[in-house]
Order: sequence, then C-alpha cells, then structure tokens
Amino acid sequence: MRIIFMGTPDFSVPVLDALHEAGHDICAVYTQPPRPAGRGKKLRPSPVQARAEELGLEVRHPVNFSAAEDRTAFAALDADIAVVVAYGLLLPVEVLTAPRLGCVNVHASLLPRWRGAAPIQRAIQSGDPMTGVTIMQMERGLDTGDMLLRGETPTAGKTSADLHDELAQMGAKLMANALNRLTTLTPLPQDEVAATYAAKIDKSEARLDFSKPAGLLEREVRAFAPFPGAWFELDDARIKLLRAEVVDGAGAPGTVLDERLTIACGDRALRPVTLQRAGKPAMALDDFLRGNPVAEGTVLT
Repeated sequence: MRIIFMGTPDFSVPVLDALHEAGHDICAVYTQPPRPAGRGKKLRPSPVQARAEELGLEVRHPVNFSAAEDRTAFAALDADIAVVVAYGLLLPVEVLTAPRLGCVNVHASLLPRWRGAAPIQRAIQSGDPMTGVTIMQMERGLDTGDMLLRGETPTAGKTSADLHDELAQMGAKLMANALNRLTTLTPLPQDEVAATYAAKIDKSEARLDFSKPAGLLEREVRAFAPFPGAWFELDDARIKLLRAEVVDGAGAPGTVLDERLTIACGDRALRPVTLQRAGKPAMALDDFLRGNPVAEGTVLT
C-alpha cells in the first residue's frame, strides 16, 4: 500500500519499522518539528524523524495544517492510507479524508476506555486489570472512531515504561495485521456510554499523599515511572519512588514504621523497592539505606 506515516515519539517507531519491513511504500513521514533539548537547547529531531532518515524516507514537519499549502501537499501524495501513531496534533478533516482509505490510528488503550493523552498511566493508576492497543479508523473526534482490531495485556506489576514498550510492539504487529486485512475487517462503533478520558499527567500529581491507601499509591508509583516520577521529601530533598510494594502496617500517614523505610498510609503501608535521589542513579532499597539511613518515627511529606 502507498502509506503516509504520522508519528513523533519513541512509541511510534516500532510501527514505522513494521510498515517498512512489510514492504509498504511509505511515501512520506510526518512528525513534529525538532525541539530544543539538552543543556545547550540545540534542536533535536523527534525519534520518528531520526528513524525515518535512517530508512531514507522523506520527512515533513509542518507546525500544523492550518496553512492551505500544507493540506494541499498532503493530499498531493495520493496515498492509499495514513497511519497515525502519537503524532501530536488533531488532524483537520481535509487531512483525515485525503487518503483513499482515510487515516487509521494506533491507540494505547482498550477503547472507548482512556481516550486522550495519557492512556497507559491512567489505566495503571485506576487499577485496570487489563489494558492494550486499539487500531481505529480516525474521525474528527478525539479517539472516537470505529475500532478495527484490539490486543490486550495485564497491567499487574508493570510500570508505564514497561507497558509503553510492550504496547508499542503490540501496536506494530496489530497495525501490520490490520493493513493486510483492511478490506475484510468489520469496523465496530465505540460505546459512548463507556468512554473515559485520560487527561495529560500534571507534575503536581506525582507528589505522594500518604493519607491515600497504600494500594492506590503503589499504582501511582508504577503509573508515574519513569516520568514524572512519584516522589516524597526526606530532609528537604526530593526522593523519587520508582517501585514499591504494599505491606501490612499502621500509623499516622507518612510515618516511617521500621528500619526498612516502611511508610504508613491511609490504609496499610508502602515499602520502597527502588528509589532515586535528584541527580543520582536509581538504586535498590538496601543500597539507598546504606548511605541514607532513615530513623523509625521519621515523618515524610
């Protein structure tokens, strides 16, 4: 098929690779423009741009499609279909309808649950036992189009980073499958009553509130790992908690209950497994305590 690929972050790259390996004619790759990054604030291309250039593919990065010439250039590619994976823009109807078969999207949730910007994190945070990937036909609404294929995976014990990588690979396989079967798949409308919205993660959410139940906090730790990283303060220093476990224990919320840094919560207790000080590498609990012993009775905020 003659395909326009549209994507930006690391999550999109496995899908681009799968389409290229399948022998499709990728006539252009659209991605977000290079952004300032690093200490020198030098312009850095997106992961998709970097990979597309390695593959020798044409890269385009309009700021948006408000300019008529950008929409015209898109339509002039005369593509069969556009494959969209975390591109980063809502597409105007002129773009959605330009390819002969429209635009199809890889979305990292079991739609209609968790439409929006942060489906992986919200699925973990909410305690969903399963999440996955939905291949959907795009329309003007936000992740509202008819569903073509879905794949599922358990969330238990997985961080956002774990699921990000797993779902990226799942999405690549599902999209390749969907394109091979496109004419035989039956689009399934989404149940609007069951729809939920995955709001973008705000950094302010990442501060741990120990008055919450330990089970919820453990999910927040996994949901916010690695970014923005759930954290608490110890001796005026911010400590990121990258993995934790729920254990028995009771006390005033935020109180350290023993020499293992077990922290009392609103219900039960939370024991760190992996922590990180600002500017330091992540470390296991024993390694952390060896250099940073925390006395029983210390109150964390």
